[in-house]
Amino acid sequence: MRVEHRRWSSANLGHDMDLAIYGHAGKPLLCFPSYNGRMSDWASFGMVDCVADLIEAGRLTMIVVDGIDWQSWTNRDASPEHRARRHNDYHRYITDEVVPLARAETGHDGIWTTGCSMGAFHAANFFFRRPDLFDGVIAMSGVYQPRHFLGDYVNDDVYFNSPLYYLPELRDPWHLELYRRSRIVVCVGQGAWENEALPDTRALDEVLARKGVPATFDYWGTDVEHHWYWWQKMLRHHLGVLWSG
Repeated sequence: MRVEHRRWSSANLGHDMDLAIYGHAGKPLLCFPSYNGRMSDWASFGMVDCVADLIEAGRLTMIVVDGIDWQSWTNRDASPEHRARRHNDYHRYITDEVVPLARAETGHDGIWTTGCSMGAFHAANFFFRRPDLFDGVIAMSGVYQPRHFLGDYVNDDVYFNSPLYYLPELRDPWHLELYRRSRIVVCVGQGAWENEALPDTRALDEVLARKGVPATFDYWGTDVEHHWYWWQKMLRHHLGVLWSG
């Protein structure tokens, strides 16, 4: 398997950022780390190995980015305004710096996003905000609004980075049509430590159904915990779902 690491100074973030590329061809899959996680977690916890055959066959290129959660949403020493504003810097880093690299590496314009836990929040938020850049998402065991970090505080920067805030009010036909053309998979377990992800997943399910947006919502069993072991299985299974049909 081709594995390549890249580092450059991000103009949007003001410091160096790293990412890893796994694969030589195929659909680009942009992978976000979990809560306060790092790029290396995807390889360390088996998320690359579980789809290694797809990567080696040239069907999939994984582009695993680093996060900055500790500078934004989870930074308890900063104001909510600063945290949301800092996330917008990360948003521009992904859309203006990482997306062009992913397109150049793979020759594909459309990119899928994925993540587990906090990474699912990022994967969903990037997809729903920019369906012109991203045409598929696999979100696993995620929360889809930042109330867990900010409480009830909301300003524009918080609102527009919160799928469960902005999607219920969204009526723009451009966004909705792009969603309907995309592949959307949201899955969650019903076992230990899924108590925050499960209600947010159900709420997102209801919103998309009301909007007439086709999506696969997959509720795994009461034995399925908030754990990398299960996210390996979810990712492997749902890549097949996205490619079918």
